[in-house]
Amino acid sequence: MRPAPTILHLDMDAFFAAAEQAAKPSLRGKPVIVGGLGPRGVVATCSYEARRFGVHSAMPMAQARRLAPNAAYLVPRFSLYRTISEQVMELLGRLSPLVEPLSLDEAFVDLEAGGAADDTASARATGEQLRAAIRAVTGLTGSVGLAGSKMLAKIASEQAKPDGLVLIQPGTERELLGPMSVRTLPGVGPATGEHLRRAGMTTCADLAEAGEDELVRLLGKAHGASLFRMALGHDDRAVVAERDTKSVSVEDTFDIDLHDRVRIRVEVERLADRCVHRLRASGHSGRTIVLKVRRFDFSTLTRSETLRGPTDDPAVVREAAGRLLESVDTTGGVRLLGVGVTGLADYTQEDLFAQAAAAGEQSAGEPAEGEAADAAVPQGEEKPPEPEPETALAERRWPAGHDVRHAQLGPGWVQGSGIGRVTVRFEEPTSPPGRVRTFRVDDPDLELSDPLPLVTPPEGDQSSWPATRPKERSPDEGAGVSGGVERSSP
Repeated sequence: MRPAPTILHLDMDAFFAAAEQAAKPSLRGKPVIVGGLGPRGVVATCSYEARRFGVHSAMPMAQARRLAPNAAYLVPRFSLYRTISEQVMELLGRLSPLVEPLSLDEAFVDLEAGGAADDTASARATGEQLRAAIRAVTGLTGSVGLAGSKMLAKIASEQAKPDGLVLIQPGTERELLGPMSVRTLPGVGPATGEHLRRAGMTTCADLAEAGEDELVRLLGKAHGASLFRMALGHDDRAVVAERDTKSVSVEDTFDIDLHDRVRIRVEVERLADRCVHRLRASGHSGRTIVLKVRRFDFSTLTRSETLRGPTDDPAVVREAAGRLLESVDTTGGVRLLGVGVTGLADYTQEDLFAQAAAAGEQSAGEPAEGEAADAAVPQGEEKPPEPEPETALAERRWPAGHDVRHAQLGPGWVQGSGIGRVTVRFEEPTSPPGRVRTFRVDDPDLELSDPLPLVTPPEGDQSSWPATRPKERSPDEGAGVSGGVERSSP
């Protein structure tokens, strides 16, 4: 544990949904739900307005539609989210060389390592400046947690939501954690939480009172000892700037169960090609091929095959995945397929020992440039191998929420499409809510376009932020202090 709260955790607020609201003036203040829109789609995230109806991340989209039938339902735009994420991570990188991204919208920062802060006042001031810089550069808000450890910094950022800052003073950890649920602690999922509940432990104070020996008896030496330390607020994990990639995988969920064995084989081969594209993009090769199959009854099977050496050859991965598929009974139907590669090594040329019997197969199996983009397409949006009517293919070009541009009317976004028509709302991030027009899906004046910037460049020069290290503020300036927890809100 550090003597000063110099570990920062940033979590952007309802990131995907907030980005969509910022891009679409007509959706601001309204429930917005982002995710796969097919019958088996899942909510990726939702706005705070949608959460009031009971919608939450990882909820089946069908259930979300029942709870919030009038919400705006949008397909994710990962190109926009990645662009914003890069802007945020660049700001974090100015504070410290030790930035540990956890996802597109979440990261730890070691403020001491970059000299941005070494005490309570400078840490809080840096956190407030970071929030202001993020708002100026992206137009979005993020919640900041500051503490002497990663675990507590993450807990603090959760308490700060939305759009706030919470600082936990070192030395107050045990008092703070005591009444919290055991599920607050890292590594305590539903199964462990239920096991502890049956033993009479529901809060962190219960764990501390039970003692290390009892937790080791219940959970085993490693988990029990670790959980006891965390219940006392002890967490010595360092902020790690880079994490080694352990695996690369892709998967698709299908709107309708697949029964045709040939179709299933085609889908597995296509997933293998996408997986290899990601593998090469990461600069790796791998030696263990993994196939994941979720059947009609929700049972999930995984099969793996370890090659004689690492490979990044799409033919090798396709053939290995095909062999694994032969060992899986799919007669009842398949709802999800996935292909992955583990046992990664740095990029190598083709390993002759790992090649399949069809070594003469050329690189025609490698995904084309257009296919590579499918890796970011949500479930249910993949093209099946069979030809489709021109109208159906045209409608697929207009996913809900995506940006378009009309030759006369300018930029807008897709509200929906069907029966040969596409409905577009013409507005920009900086404009008032715009008007709605409907077109034929094959209208030559309408085309998909790249996302527009969410904000105009800020007047202040953010390129030099932070110019100085703020350490002059007093510990209680601009914040409420209660029990070692300091809060700031907008």
